[in-house]
Amino acid sequence: MDNLRHLLPSAGNLIVFEAAGRQLSFTKAAQELGMTQAAVSYAIRSLENQLGTPLFHRAHRAVSLTEAGRRFHADVTLGLSHIRKSAEDIRARGRAASVTLAASTAFASLWMLPRLHRLRDELPDIDLRIQTADRDLDIRTENVELGVRGGRPEDWPDYESALIAPEVIEAVASAAYLEKHGMPESVAHLTQHRLIHLEEPFRSACDWRQWFKSADVNAVTANRGLAINDYVLVIQAVMEGQGVALSWQHLTERLVKSGLLKKVTDHRLVTGAAFHVIWPKGRALSAQTELVLNWLTKEGRDVSG
Repeated sequence: MDNLRHLLPSAGNLIVFEAAGRQLSFTKAAQELGMTQAAVSYAIRSLENQLGTPLFHRAHRAVSLTEAGRRFHADVTLGLSHIRKSAEDIRARGRAASVTLAASTAFASLWMLPRLHRLRDELPDIDLRIQTADRDLDIRTENVELGVRGGRPEDWPDYESALIAPEVIEAVASAAYLEKHGMPESVAHLTQHRLIHLEEPFRSACDWRQWFKSADVNAVTANRGLAINDYVLVIQAVMEGQGVALSWQHLTERLVKSGLLKKVTDHRLVTGAAFHVIWPKGRALSAQTELVLNWLTKEGRDVSG
């Protein structure tokens, strides 16, 4: 090992050599590494002296790798990439107690928040971070461990998935609204009520027309009513007595059980789609991430059951 210690160049010089060989410019390597051009030249010269052979052909304002330099650069690049990957894995394991979940605002507000006390009780050592966005995030490029998506597994061929809840859509209103306007006598009668519409800007979502069609009701005469582009605000408007809205069962079941919302007909649309927790194929999940994944699917089964 002592001979190896004397044979191997310093890590700093290898990093400088990798950047200079990749950029084919000492000046650009210096800019990338935050060094002076003279410092880069000195590091390369020290490396060449240690190895006993030139690594670069030097011309006026240009450099190129020698044959030995090309072979050595390929090996150095490969070696540094392995070291970097190993360091990132170790660092990720050191932060493994933190798990990030990407989800819609509706899922975070209506499904996750009421359950967070159970998560803390059951997984007290895990710091769950919920990241919401208007669009579904690309969790692979965003380096997010888990995401929640609505649809079918074939919609996400690059991701593994586990079921949280099927997509079941009903119609709901508040007790105050029903006291003032009466309970609809049928699905067809519901078309005459004040409807609240979700205008989802980025994710596809069932609308009143599709829901009425699933009940064989022509909704041409349905009241356009109020349109909102945020589902959390839709549900808040319903609870304020502003009208009737479509209810995604997995999001609103708690509110129905508590009496804050009431189902206004017996009709329910089961779309065949579902809400899943997803993660990139080929990505090894940390033990903490698997615990959160299992907890999410268990909570979904408890509700569905």
